[in-house]
Amino acid sequence: MPDSAETETAQRRTPDMIADTLIAEIRRGDFLTDAPLPTERDLCERFSASRPTVREALAQMQMRGYVTAGAGKRPRAALPSIGSVLRGTGDLIREIFGDSESGAQLEQMRQFIETGATREAAKRADAIQLTKLQAALECNFKAIGTAQFAPTDIAFHRALVSVVGNQVILTLHDMFVSTMIAHRPPTDDPERHDRIAYGEHREIFQAILDGDVVAATDVMDRHLARSYRARLRAPSLTRDGPTE
Repeated sequence: MPDSAETETAQRRTPDMIADTLIAEIRRGDFLTDAPLPTERDLCERFSASRPTVREALAQMQMRGYVTAGAGKRPRAALPSIGSVLRGTGDLIREIFGDSESGAQLEQMRQFIETGATREAAKRADAIQLTKLQAALECNFKAIGTAQFAPTDIAFHRALVSVVGNQVILTLHDMFVSTMIAHRPPTDDPERHDRIAYGEHREIFQAILDGDVVAATDVMDRHLARSYRARLRAPSLTRDGPTE
């Protein structure tokens, strides 16, 4: 008779076994792409497993790109792509986004991506890409002082990153930039903040237009560093010590 430790180990492995079995069937063609998978009840009966175990297996499959799921809808079979795998991983990363150190690391990743993208844009942006950047910049200017400034800010940076032509980089950028901006605390003077940000966007665009790699990357680096540091606040002091 197996001891309790062996039983616990077997139970922990059940979601992996269910996920691997269903993935093998999807890859073999037993389930066509976008075809609904069996209901949770049917899977529970087939694998003699509980609903939480089946749901964990389906969650694993979704993270690996073999399942698409929506609220209130049956999970459907899928084949993984770079975008789907990155989005699944991104959902997990967002769950820890409240941790300040994790947020800072994502900001650092963004700075690395966008500074590199700016360098490439200054080197080789073509007429169509420059036109898209200019259009995004004009929308950003018109949105100063309004609730639309943040979306146009994102759109300008996205147009810049898209110049690189790398879907992995663009997907990473899309996953996190909106979330990071949504978590930013409000500023004391939103219009002044918007004008500063737009002015830096304009400098970046002009340097790219001039093909000045050094100036473009320098302005972008300062722009992102300033944007992040402007949101940091020194802890206030109380009799009990520093507080946030």
